[in-house]
Amino acid sequence: MTQRGGTTVRRIVRTLSEICVTAGALIVLFVVYLLFWTGVRADSAMDGEIGRLQDRWSTGPVTAPARPPAPGGRTAPAARPRAYPPGASFAVMYIPRLGADWAKPVLEGTAPDVLKRGLGHYDRTAHLGQLGNFSVAGHRRTYGDPFKDFPRLRPGDAVVLTDGTTWFTYRIDNRPYTTLPGDIGVIDPVPPKSGFHGPGRYLTLTTCEPEWGHSHRLIAWAHLDSTQPAARGRPSALSS
Repeated sequence: MTQRGGTTVRRIVRTLSEICVTAGALIVLFVVYLLFWTGVRADSAMDGEIGRLQDRWSTGPVTAPARPPAPGGRTAPAARPRAYPPGASFAVMYIPRLGADWAKPVLEGTAPDVLKRGLGHYDRTAHLGQLGNFSVAGHRRTYGDPFKDFPRLRPGDAVVLTDGTTWFTYRIDNRPYTTLPGDIGVIDPVPPKSGFHGPGRYLTLTTCEPEWGHSHRLIAWAHLDSTQPAARGRPSALSS
């Protein structure tokens, strides 16, 4: 091989090496962005949503739902609840199993931009505490990892929500159930595989499976166990 040819080969090798190093650096930066920066921004957004809700609840009257029913009880027919504003937060969820300080805002809708700011309520499902299935989605990883520890949920665990007027305590009924993304029956008023029999006041939580993928979904179902006016303070499920 001539000297000129050897120089050309070395230049090609050096160029390819530089490209590989640059590509590797970009991949590392992208991973850092996914793992760290989206989490920082999402945590800040969720804290902001909760702060705005609490400010609103503390400084002005909140429209209460029509007579929150006792679980399993019957009430007289009431007017359909006013629709939640799309993309806006309307409640805060607490799950003690996921951490003593675990608190996430619940917003209306499940569009990507909504799930970057908290948990998303499926807009065609029941309202909080009402007859039917109040269904909520959240990210397993990235954007604050709200449901990172979803597989830890166990039957009997409390899922507590408040809308500023009432505390709603639901109790998990199953270990997380794995299904496909197209299985929309999991958010039916009475989900076929939930073990529920007949109409009730239910909660469905959904997230992605596996932890770093989205080929499947993890599902947890719960039933409304108790309600309590917000004026009476936090429910016992949050202090146990």
